[in-house]
Amino acid sequence: MEKQAKKSRLGLVGGQAVLEGVMMKSGNDMSLAVRGEDGKIVTTEEKFTSLRQKYKFFRIPVIRGCVNFVEMMMLSMNTLTKSMEMLGIDDEEPETKFDKWLSEKMGDNMMKIISGIGMVLGVVLGVGLFLVLPTLAVKGLDLLTGGIITVGVLRSLIEGLVRMGIFVGYIALTGLMPEIRRTYEYHGAEHKSIACFESGMPLTPANAKKCTRFHPRCGTSFIFVMLMLSIIVNSFLSWDSMVIRLASKLLTIPLIVGLGFEYIMYAGKHCNVFTKIFSAPGLWMQRITTREPDEAQLAVAITAILAAIPADFREEVKAELAEAGEQLEESAPWVPASGKKDEEKDETEAGDDK
Repeated sequence: MEKQAKKSRLGLVGGQAVLEGVMMKSGNDMSLAVRGEDGKIVTTEEKFTSLRQKYKFFRIPVIRGCVNFVEMMMLSMNTLTKSMEMLGIDDEEPETKFDKWLSEKMGDNMMKIISGIGMVLGVVLGVGLFLVLPTLAVKGLDLLTGGIITVGVLRSLIEGLVRMGIFVGYIALTGLMPEIRRTYEYHGAEHKSIACFESGMPLTPANAKKCTRFHPRCGTSFIFVMLMLSIIVNSFLSWDSMVIRLASKLLTIPLIVGLGFEYIMYAGKHCNVFTKIFSAPGLWMQRITTREPDEAQLAVAITAILAAIPADFREEVKAELAEAGEQLEESAPWVPASGKKDEEKDETEAGDDK
């Protein structure tokens, strides 16, 4: 019975790291928890209904993966914008005349428009880095070697390796930035808290800290799966024209995204030789995209989880905490008190070091 209860938690909740916080989503319920400069955890909750629930067509395998990808892109931009607003980042810089003009003309839609522009620019950058640049690189290499890279499989393999190299380099370099590294720590907190919840252990920062920060359903693994699938799919593109090849690759993106989604959903619920081998590169990459979080960051992730999961699971987690002798903070009802104590202890130790 206990095993069945734990198994029912698998895949129930997923999330995303944001600026100084974590977003969690369970079904239609979504929560965003951010730790402000005053040390308090601020949360927001809202509903999100996917097109897959509204229309049967969008629940067809592969097609549902494309829908999910677009929705998660939009959701990601929205939650990042909200986390900035919750932290008051937009209010830190003095308002210029141009900012005032934008506010007057666009009103409350200004941040949505800016986020939309950012998403479009991100897509353009992604196409340039992961489609155009590898194709140009292999084309140049083909010219240098006298045209020996003409076989579809070989060309696709080299392009795929170049694409992976660009991705790994980009992630590693951005991870050197202090703000991004801290976001990677919250990414680790997201994974650890979900692993703790799915294991059935009392959901405390101390228990979550013991759990793995590597998860097969992570977006990092999804990207790596798509990169590997692109090698297979693009090997069937035999055209020598670079323009036609680029256009063909753009047209195959929905197929690759859809197949990648189906695999990630399967790998999240099955552990066998096939999933272990195919998931290994993505899990390895999570050593870069996730960092070990502290218990204060884990408390934020736990807050987000408990605000997002269904009420029956929430009561179940509260019962587990009570059985373990844990108390819940009054100021943040869904955060175990041990998280606050550990945080205060860390601050005291930091003060002693000074």
